[in-house]
Amino acid sequence: MAIRYFALVYGIVFLAVGILGFVPAFLSAHGLADPELAITAGSGLLLGLFPVNVLHNLVHIIFGIWGLVAYKALKPAVTYARAVAVVYAVFVVMGFIPVLQTTFGLVPLYGHNIWLHLILAAGGAYFGWFANAQGEPRKA
Repeated sequence: MAIRYFALVYGIVFLAVGILGFVPAFLSAHGLADPELAITAGSGLLLGLFPVNVLHNLVHIIFGIWGLVAYKALKPAVTYARAVAVVYAVFVVMGFIPVLQTTFGLVPLYGHNIWLHLILAAGGAYFGWFANAQGEPRKA
């Protein structure tokens, strides 16, 4: 049951963050040292910390909707957790590589996004591979 709640909570959070990214009041200007983006629509620092743009927000909304849909059953919730783990772990690695930290100018993955994506990936990995349906560690 806990894996399903993981999908529900991540789904709600991703959806909320994706929507917040479209609200100008929650965005501040990028710093002068931030990498340039090819897609500048909706770009800024969400909550003054996390670089976002319209595509970044759409990725969050997609993961949010997916999490809400995956909540309905255990197998989709496990698949969702594993996908979050893999995708966000790749985003962490990309955030450290200068040419990839903006996904070729499309989606910002640098700065505070790196540690946040690491936490998201770790949560997904735990619930996707190491927890049983109740959220407890699996026995060997």
